[in-house]
Amino acid sequence: MKLKLTLLSAAFLLGLVSCRKEIKSEKGGIDIISNVYFDASKGLDQMQSFHISKMSYSQDQLIEIVPDRSFPEINKQLFLIKDSLYYPLDSERKTAIFSEIGLKQKPLLVFDKKAGAVFSKEWIPNYRNRRKLPDTVLFGKQYKRFEIDSPWNYSRFYIYPTDTILPYSLYRHAEKDYHGRLERIDSYSKRTDIFVTLQLITRKDWHPEAKELFEFNQFVNKSKND
Repeated sequence: MKLKLTLLSAAFLLGLVSCRKEIKSEKGGIDIISNVYFDASKGLDQMQSFHISKMSYSQDQLIEIVPDRSFPEINKQLFLIKDSLYYPLDSERKTAIFSEIGLKQKPLLVFDKKAGAVFSKEWIPNYRNRRKLPDTVLFGKQYKRFEIDSPWNYSRFYIYPTDTILPYSLYRHAEKDYHGRLERIDSYSKRTDIFVTLQLITRKDWHPEAKELFEFNQFVNKSKND
């Protein structure tokens, strides 16, 4: 009888975990920033910082702004992304109507996009050989961690425990396994002596440039419905 109750309890707990609901974030922004350290074994003085992508989202629509790497204050490219498709937009245009873009432009697969954030269906290399690390606190947030060590590269991954799902993920499969959001990857190349940090930074508000586009489309949609 005791064994039966134990099995029932285990089944109940498993059911609770499997029924855990994910909450989709409806509005916000994402910044992807990378710091690259050259000759890392000699110190961290030779560093370059890159603002790779500025993304803003409203429900299932995402606007990505790709800053110029030499002049980050200048927007190099602008994309409208929905599901697995994207549309290049004029970076200076503030009046693009989203509902018309799909009718006028041929959609492109987001996995083929060369600039800005990388969208990938691939797994983290050597993911099955990962090793769990103790949890840590970074910038006031507690993270789960794991590492992957190979003859040519060493990487650490930081996952923030949360049920809130964003429309963009660095590696969704790892987030599902660890029930959180992958917000940082530190990698060291043993061959080139280069150390790279990749950070995903969330924000509650839209980026100013994307805000103009979203608000313009909200106005257009409201006018059509009135």
